[in-house]
Amino acid sequence: MTTRVLNEEQLQKMKTHPGFIAALDQSGGSTPHALALYGIKDQSWADDDEMFDLVHQMRTRVITSPSFTGERIIGAILFEDTMDREIKGQPTADYLWN
Repeated sequence: MTTRVLNEEQLQKMKTHPGFIAALDQSGGSTPHALALYGIKDQSWADDDEMFDLVHQMRTRVITSPSFTGERIIGAILFEDTMDREIKGQPTADYLWN
């Protein structure tokens, strides 16, 4: 499938399907607070790499939930670090679309 065809499919879904856009874009500045709300105490990590690993684990749990489907989610806002990672062996954006 070409990128143009895929982009058109994604655009049509955004235009015509009910649902919401999942904001999964915590950056370095907001990540400690997001992790704290998730139950991981502030400064439970040694460095930024470990902190981003923890937030990716949190996002993966959300994204792989049976409730997180294309029937409810029509799009996602992703932090660059999330786009550079994988979920179940697929790039995150591909996993979300598939």
